[in-house]
Amino acid sequence: MSVLIVWVMGAALLLINIMLRTRILRLEARLKELSNPKEQLAFLRQQAAQKEKVAAIKALRKQYPELSLIEANKMWQHV
Repeated sequence: MSVLIVWVMGAALLLINIMLRTRILRLEARLKELSNPKEQLAFLRQQAAQKEKVAAIKALRKQYPELSLIEANKMWQHV
């Protein structure tokens, strides 16, 4: 009987985990839709005039935490 309860609780926790992960992925996608790449590029250009590459990319990712390091590096190549 207790094994059955453990299995049911495990299955419930797994379903909750899956639901929360999909919700997080949808929210991250929505955040990327709302963020303006032109603003990000303008900010990076401003930082590039004042700082070197690594410091400018760090400042960009601090300002826009939804950006991955790969995306920030690709933006740097466009500057």
